[in-house]
Amino acid sequence: MIHSTWHDKLKAALPQAYFARINHFLDQVYQAGVVYPPREKVFAALKATPYEETKVILLGQDPYHGPGQAQGLSFSVPDHIPAPPSLQNILKELASDIGQRKHHDLRPWAEQGVLLLNACLTVPEHQANGHANRIWEPFTDAVIKLANDKTSPVVFILWGGYARKKKALITQPHHYIIESPHPSPLSAHRGFFGSKPFSRTNTFLQQAGLSQIDWLR
Repeated sequence: MIHSTWHDKLKAALPQAYFARINHFLDQVYQAGVVYPPREKVFAALKATPYEETKVILLGQDPYHGPGQAQGLSFSVPDHIPAPPSLQNILKELASDIGQRKHHDLRPWAEQGVLLLNACLTVPEHQANGHANRIWEPFTDAVIKLANDKTSPVVFILWGGYARKKKALITQPHHYIIESPHPSPLSAHRGFFGSKPFSRTNTFLQQAGLSQIDWLR
């Protein structure tokens, strides 16, 4: 279900009955209608970025809710699907900050230690935030807390009011928090553009003696 290192730590951090509740919830919602991402990709972020390799967490709210978009990785969509507006703005800021990235599937980031985590791991078709406060928040909060417990530094990138509320879970002083308005067209011009999250992340990682992220890969 989840990469073993995350699985073992989450199993120790959460009640065993909670995992049975998650499976029951998934059985129910996938039988009742169209839900994104595909069930086999619900835990894709935790599979793609093992605990011990996680050095950046890019926190989203919930998956894209249109056909073919959601991959189980926050903000990422397959290259053959048009980039949604928020992702377009992320790539605009990346181009301004570091350079132009010619594709928008973000899996290469996940492979370099960027945990692309949504606070809710599923969403009903065309119902943004439709599974909020149903099952996922204790699970993804536990992921953030486990990352906070790491002795090696982690960069937490928090875009938008929802993600910024998770700042309270990040208590260790050796981590680095980057926060700004959300890249949505509704808010990107209020401080997301020009915030340089990608170069700031790499500067911190370099100063911490960690390998930088090749954001253009």
